[in-house]
Amino acid sequence: MQNSAESKHEFRVGQRVHTHGDSHRTGTVRYVGPVEGYSGTWVGVDWDNGEGKHNGSINGVRYFQAKSERSGSFVRAQNLSQGISLLEALEKRYRSDSTKDEEDEMYVLSTSNKRVSIQLLGKDKIHDMLSRLEELTSASLSCLGVSSPGIPCHINTRVPNIKELDLTWNLLSEWKDIVTICEQLPNLGTLNLTSNLMSPCKSELPLLKSICVLVLNNSSVDWEQVELLKQSITAIEELHLMGNSISRILPMSSSMVLGFDSLRLLNLEDNCIAEWDEIVKLSQLRCLEQLYLNKNSLNSLFYPDKSSQYEPEVACYKPFQNLSCLLLGDNNFGDLVSVDSLNFFPKLVACTNENKETVADTQLIAALYIREQYVRLVISRLHTNPEEVKQHPRFSELKKIHGIEDERPSVGPAGPRTTGSGFLSITLECVGASMGFSIAITAFDNDMSSLMDLGIGNGSTILVDEES
Repeated sequence: MQNSAESKHEFRVGQRVHTHGDSHRTGTVRYVGPVEGYSGTWVGVDWDNGEGKHNGSINGVRYFQAKSERSGSFVRAQNLSQGISLLEALEKRYRSDSTKDEEDEMYVLSTSNKRVSIQLLGKDKIHDMLSRLEELTSASLSCLGVSSPGIPCHINTRVPNIKELDLTWNLLSEWKDIVTICEQLPNLGTLNLTSNLMSPCKSELPLLKSICVLVLNNSSVDWEQVELLKQSITAIEELHLMGNSISRILPMSSSMVLGFDSLRLLNLEDNCIAEWDEIVKLSQLRCLEQLYLNKNSLNSLFYPDKSSQYEPEVACYKPFQNLSCLLLGDNNFGDLVSVDSLNFFPKLVACTNENKETVADTQLIAALYIREQYVRLVISRLHTNPEEVKQHPRFSELKKIHGIEDERPSVGPAGPRTTGSGFLSITLECVGASMGFSIAITAFDNDMSSLMDLGIGNGSTILVDEES
């Protein structure tokens, strides 16, 4: 009876699985076979969350190498699930009644992979609408154990109008399966594969001409894989690569990253990049407008000029010629030379750093040397510390360019008045990968003082991620 039961559960090394009944606990099969001292066949699993019992060895016998000392365990086949198809997941999510626990689990992911809870209003009406699969334009199948496309020709028949597909935290690992899904969904523009551990693709993939936004956070994708993908995602506008332990940018055929002719946003947050030279390799992406580098290990930066070691045949454009937004939070910057270098980026208008501990980091918060609010910030500090100007070598020049005179707080009928008193118009813009909004706010009088201290002036845009 035991052998008969086990024959129904055939697993292979490298396969992605989850615990039976718990699609949140995912792992990779690293061994299938006998274990000395125990009867029957066992499946050795290396768990994504690191919560196992050992490192792949028992009683001194090594069966597989887990990624950490306690991320591996041996499991009976009947206690593991090989997952379900994309079509089965669609039926489960949109054709069946949701439980209270499932509704409590509803969320969207911010760009930092944090869950932002959502609440459904008019649930019955929404459920009725979503149950008509052929009318769906956006589908979220996160944490459902999707491991395969299913019967390819059925996908386009059942959900022909899908434009956005969230496959976060499933069991997909083969690029051929992703290609099948994309080919069957010709309108698919946004694809989220966060926390699917993708196996390396061995060669270039077929053209995925409709994909404009691709999210590969925490998917074990390195830059060599990105270079292979580049030939397929020719229309890509947003590429998110957070949490992939990327330390080097490795162009395929030159010293600079080329191609990506439509790429506007590149998210490399929460990686291991330590040298700015690696970032310089991205400087010839002529459409790049937003570059997210929060949570890396950078300690300095510079603007690549003529003295940089370019290959003449690839240095066709002014470096970072359209970069307008640079996120540098939670790095190791500490020198004013790096801060001053920001002035040379031709179109940079927004630069943030979440770490406010040092003088240099505080200046990064000040939105840029080239902005008017930076000049006003320095002026406000000169009133209490005249030596402050020595830390800002281009202050006098920028003050003249913007036509800003020294302004001191004055006292009016309503009490102290701050620089430019009246009101400030500020826009808050969400930068989450799977959510978006924009809202304008107005600040008056004394509220403006603290905003100006941060270098925020009239017309500023503040980029917002999830609630911390």
